[in-house]
Amino acid sequence: MSKIKTIVNNMNLTKVRFTIQLLTFILFVYGGYFAIDFGSKLPIFACPYNGEAAGACYLIPLQHQLSMPAQVLLGGAGIAVIIGFLTFLFWFIFLNKAWCGYVCPFGTFQDWLTLLRKNMGIRFSTYTQTQFEKLSKIKYILLTIVILVPLLMGVGALSAEWSAAFCQICPARIISPMFSGDFSQWTIDFSTKTAMVLTAIGMIFAGLFLIGSFVKKRFFCFFCPMSALHYIFSKFSIVSLQKDGSKCTRCGDCYTVCDMQIKDIADDVTSTNILRDDCILCLKCIAACPEDDALHFDILKLKTFSSTKQGFEKRMGIERPEGLNNESH
Repeated sequence: MSKIKTIVNNMNLTKVRFTIQLLTFILFVYGGYFAIDFGSKLPIFACPYNGEAAGACYLIPLQHQLSMPAQVLLGGAGIAVIIGFLTFLFWFIFLNKAWCGYVCPFGTFQDWLTLLRKNMGIRFSTYTQTQFEKLSKIKYILLTIVILVPLLMGVGALSAEWSAAFCQICPARIISPMFSGDFSQWTIDFSTKTAMVLTAIGMIFAGLFLIGSFVKKRFFCFFCPMSALHYIFSKFSIVSLQKDGSKCTRCGDCYTVCDMQIKDIADDVTSTNILRDDCILCLKCIAACPEDDALHFDILKLKTFSSTKQGFEKRMGIERPEGLNNESH
């Protein structure tokens, strides 16, 4: 058991993560070709507008369910809403926000755009801490829109033209089908004024996504309403990101590698649960930490992947003098 733990703690996280992302991207984007269907309650942006997707993002059925007339929603149909939510929660509790860092096709695509930029030698952009704090709130505004617009439809305050309004402005609707060779979503719907405005906004957001994700790591994740929904229920998950502040030297390595610019990962030495709303649980902070057990990823409160001096040195390519062990380092 100790040997397995050492292997895990010393693993090349970059290669492991890339492999998982590649396999899950193929699975969720092209799974339809193999008649794979995970349902419509997934906690990731697996977009149903891509006809070959192996499942669908939970936000689209949520919008349809909440848009039902109030008397229907509060009646028997409310049971379907509860079952749908519990199904979403069932999926979510097993990985927490690691759905973002390892499984979400839209997140993986952003990482590939970052890799392209890096290989082209173009420097990435960052936010100031003030910008970070302000922009991080946008995801909650979008989540409010996802929930509020269909509810207003249900009480008759908005017409059916607003059906799945968030999906109309979501860049995933336009970009995801492209992976299956479908570019039909790159159009503006002129059937109604509302449809025209929403789909035009969607086109703008898709363009901003492609440009922003090229110059800024995980650009869209700062604004993702699914990420906001994740964080609301993150404490129910069986996995967590933990920190032992007494072992932290505040070297800042974890913050340096954090794609989401979360300062707490380095500065907060009092919290044990260090998961924050913008975290994607990529675990790069653990891989970059040189202190034994200062950071660790837990499953059912059991340390599964921990920061270690030995693991840090191996990943950094630091060679130790022969015969030097962990304790004497």
